[in-house]
Amino acid sequence: MKRRRSLFLHFNQLRVLLRKFALVTLFIISLILMLMSKNQSILLDYASSGGSYVAMPVIQVLIWPAKMVTKGYEYLANLWHIQQDNEALRAENEALHKLQDKYDSLEIENKLLSDLLNYVTLPQAGFISAKMVAEERGAFAHSIVAYVGDKQVNKGDVVLANGSVVGRIDKQLQSYAKVILLTDISSNIPVIIENTRIRGILKGDNSQYPKLVFTPLDAEISVGDRIVTSGVSGVFPAGLPIGYVHSIVKNEIKVRLFASLEKLEYVKIVNYNIGGLLEDVDND
Repeated sequence: MKRRRSLFLHFNQLRVLLRKFALVTLFIISLILMLMSKNQSILLDYASSGGSYVAMPVIQVLIWPAKMVTKGYEYLANLWHIQQDNEALRAENEALHKLQDKYDSLEIENKLLSDLLNYVTLPQAGFISAKMVAEERGAFAHSIVAYVGDKQVNKGDVVLANGSVVGRIDKQLQSYAKVILLTDISSNIPVIIENTRIRGILKGDNSQYPKLVFTPLDAEISVGDRIVTSGVSGVFPAGLPIGYVHSIVKNEIKVRLFASLEKLEYVKIVNYNIGGLLEDVDND
């Protein structure tokens, strides 16, 4: 009985030793595996770097044809665009040459006609800008007063607003000038229809739209026809824009001015050196 118990105790001790040995062995094996894994990753890194150094030149050689094809395509596309631009510039240059030839021929024709008619060109006109400070709009008069400061203006000087005629200077008193508007009942301006060259008189009647009178009875006049100064009688130079035909009711032709008289703030007073002629006419 004692002997069996002694064997059992020895067997238990041996089992404990084997368990401890197994734990130590497992620890050692785990440590070895960890070290091997670390070394393997380092080896893999070295292998990867080496592979990259070897593979990069090969890849560059393989993609070189693709790069050349791409550059060649871009070069050809740029050449095509340059050719298109050159063709457009060539066409534009040809059109400009045609316009230049037409301009030269018109200039020569104009010179010949001027020589034939003994036409004398107008001198360079001077002008000043003035601010409107008062206006008179009623049943008996349509006029404004403009501040001209120390500038000198003359009776008959043309008054423009937004590039078109709105009236003429009536008189100056110190720093102010009175402007007779085209809508004033005393305003009578020789005009011409721009496209048909039909002449007439633009007469104010103290309304918003002056009348076109003294036109031929068989004249073909349409709504929208542009009206400009004719230059007849020397009151205004020819070709200054005035307005357009607004309405035609029976024999009454109304003209709408290009400039809005209701919105006048600043005007341009142009001196064509005809003030003395107007004073002589008034004196007669």
